[in-house]
Amino acid sequence: MTNMAAAATITTTRKRVTEPCDVFLNHRCRDTKKTVATLLYDHLRRNGFNPFLDNKNMKPGDKLFDKINRGVLECKIGVAVFSPRYCESYFCLHELALLMGCKKKVIPIFCDVKPSQLRVVNNAKWSDEDLRRFRWALDEAKYIVGLTYNSSKGNLSEIVNSASEIIIGSMIELENQEHMQMHHHHKNMAIIAL
Repeated sequence: MTNMAAAATITTTRKRVTEPCDVFLNHRCRDTKKTVATLLYDHLRRNGFNPFLDNKNMKPGDKLFDKINRGVLECKIGVAVFSPRYCESYFCLHELALLMGCKKKVIPIFCDVKPSQLRVVNNAKWSDEDLRRFRWALDEAKYIVGLTYNSSKGNLSEIVNSASEIIIGSMIELENQEHMQMHHHHKNMAIIAL
């Protein structure tokens, strides 16, 4: 590798690490890391987005909650990949509660689970406040129209492509809204200046 190529690789890597994420991928590793989550991450990267996926964005030495919380706060869209063991994970529910609490647009993908099957488990290690937040976030998310995927019958490529198209469309919609808000703000400032 030439010095120029190495410098370009380092610059690209630094940019990727320091750029805020666009899309936060919330998922249960043991259920979906090797399928929907990683394929969706790769597909979004190829389309120019900077998604957050724990095993791709975190490295040894990172403070777990700091990195996750920053990813949620920076993102414009959250994708909640619900799966059979999703509700057993403190991290999944914490991320979902943060996404919902920050009023981020959340796109649910129900993998091998129906919304009605999702329930927060009573875990003695979790505080009453955490359980309340988790139940609230899960109840909110269950009533958002999402995608469904049955791994025994479905086509993984189709769900990843569908989710990507929805995310891209949602990002365009959000950017148009931001542009309109900026336009109205500048217009109002010009009127005030008169």
